[in-house]
Amino acid sequence: MKKVAVLPVLVLLATAAVAQSSLSLPVGTPVRMKLQITLATFTSRVGQPFFGTVTQPVMQGGQVVIPIGSEIKGRVTKMSEPRRIAGKPTIGLRPETVTLPNGQQFALSAVLVDTSLRDGSDVNEEGQFKGPGHDRHDTRETLVVAGGGVLIGALAGGANGGVIGGGIGAGATVVHWFIKRRSATLPAGTELVMEVSRPIVVTPMMATVSAGGGR
Repeated sequence: MKKVAVLPVLVLLATAAVAQSSLSLPVGTPVRMKLQITLATFTSRVGQPFFGTVTQPVMQGGQVVIPIGSEIKGRVTKMSEPRRIAGKPTIGLRPETVTLPNGQQFALSAVLVDTSLRDGSDVNEEGQFKGPGHDRHDTRETLVVAGGGVLIGALAGGANGGVIGGGIGAGATVVHWFIKRRSATLPAGTELVMEVSRPIVVTPMMATVSAGGGR
């Protein structure tokens, strides 16, 4: 009888040990990854998969939860390449899973908060990558088109022609802005910084671990 009574105690102890070994990543935990595929508004499509590798260990309670080299996979959720006058190009990303070097896999809910690019691009409050806005290249194009109109007008009709040509150049610039689209690119090798958006509980003894909070 005593031996039988010992079994439930051992089960309880084992359960407590597993609970203590579980690690939780709270909302806001940063995850840094290096993109392994180039994403661009002029070539990529919504639904296209992307993947990258973790570049810094994700720690919790002094223990490594997601080690360097872990693979993050996800999908593109938005690709927008508006005309220049309409706004900035947009790339939306949704990470879905993390696979550890030992093969353990679990779901990952996270949002993009920053990138290593310093080209005038940024990340908005919704976690979407926004390409650069109006820059010096746009200014140069405007001056070239307008200046070309002035030159042609001056050659054709003197000073008055130059004024008319300038107006033609300005009109051509507006048309150029309406027609030309602005693109955005996330090159392979870009470091992406994401933040966990739903708590994740990782239990080492489990083969597959899912994000906490339910569906």
